[in-house]
Amino acid sequence: MIDDQLRLIFTCCHPALAPEARVALTLRLIAGLQTPEIARAFMVSESTMAQRLVRAKNKIKAAKIPYRVPQEAELPERIRSVLAVLYLIFNEGYVSTAGEGLTRDDLAAEAIRLTRSVVDLMPDEPEAVGLLALMLLIDARRAARTASDGSLVRLPDQDRSLWNASQMDEGRALVRACLRRSQPGSYQIQAAINAVHCDATVADDTDWPQIVRLYDQLLEHLPTDTVRLNQAVAVAEVEGPQPALRMVDQLDLDGYHLLHLTRGDLLERLGRWTEAAEEFQEAMSLTANPAERRLIADRIEHIASAADPMRGAADD
Repeated sequence: MIDDQLRLIFTCCHPALAPEARVALTLRLIAGLQTPEIARAFMVSESTMAQRLVRAKNKIKAAKIPYRVPQEAELPERIRSVLAVLYLIFNEGYVSTAGEGLTRDDLAAEAIRLTRSVVDLMPDEPEAVGLLALMLLIDARRAARTASDGSLVRLPDQDRSLWNASQMDEGRALVRACLRRSQPGSYQIQAAINAVHCDATVADDTDWPQIVRLYDQLLEHLPTDTVRLNQAVAVAEVEGPQPALRMVDQLDLDGYHLLHLTRGDLLERLGRWTEAAEEFQEAMSLTANPAERRLIADRIEHIASAADPMRGAADD
């Protein structure tokens, strides 16, 4: 049965609307994000985003865009925008841009529920299946991502016994189903990457070379600097921090806090303490999430204590 939320998503993702307007309007009406939060996600001013939302609503009214799920023949042209919006809603639940906690579990759960509805609607659409698998595998780690004080726990340090086994099993089964189709796409490959992480019972058992290879495949479908940044993290585990740092230094993501966080981590591993601290400070200035900020503050404090007795030699 198609619910009102899914109808609304398809309405917001009508091809008559500009792509950025589709995503912004859905985040406002479905995810309940406020205009300042959406503006931060798009890295535009609040006034610009407010105008964009008003124009999108007026366009729906003027063009008399119907409030319904499209006919079967119309689905393929609409599905890419719908999946992108659902993933953005999930990401807002996974790392919230506002609020006191790291996550907004209600948004992540709603994104998973709606993606299941899309899979029910289009069971032969491999990217919809891939997105559901990706969400399940990421969300399976939720209980291990925060400590008792609410601080963020990085993936290598997580207690993997807290990972949700049933979600991982379902996610991996969906990945296997996608592989049998032999119609790879970006969501399917990202799900496969997360399946490799879930296969490792301890962090040291992670098959990093396989993850690097999967990122090579992902770049064929999604050649973005964000993907290259994530691949650099995997390369650091295979080849070491210096080759990974060379990759990171070629990326144009200066306003993205995870670029500076990654660069800081690589510099710390190279013993370049002062530069690492500067990168962590920049990362902190670019994120509003309290849990992420606590983690970054801890990294800065750790660098200060490690660097103090050897600052002169380390920074040469």
